[in-house]
Amino acid sequence: QVQLVEPGGGLVQAGGSLRLSCAASGSTSSINLNGWYRQAPGKQRELVAITVTSTTTNYADSVKGRFTISRDNTKNTMYLQMNSLKPEDTAVYYCRAWSADRGIFWGQGTQVTVSS
Repeated sequence: QVQLVEPGGGLVQAGGSLRLSCAASGSTSSINLNGWYRQAPGKQRELVAITVTSTTTNYADSVKGRFTISRDNTKNTMYLQMNSLKPEDTAVYYCRAWSADRGIFWGQGTQVTVSS
């Protein structure tokens, strides 16, 4: 069993910054914390950023240059640093982990609200 816990959401003004975190616990061997998605009201879940190799992370065009993924492997934790936030970034953000033999795992989601 793998649990992904995501504290760190909240309310921020446009132009502000927020850092989300995603901590993996439980049976985490062979698990790779590798991405963030988001879902705005009335819309489908969409990719924010995903790490495809150890040196390559792909970002959605809408967040390029503003959002950055980082990791602390000693803590089994992944972060999403979000800068220059815009009202259209308002959504529930989900972290994603992947294992070749166990599939995909999702966090419970955390609400990010950006006020104009």
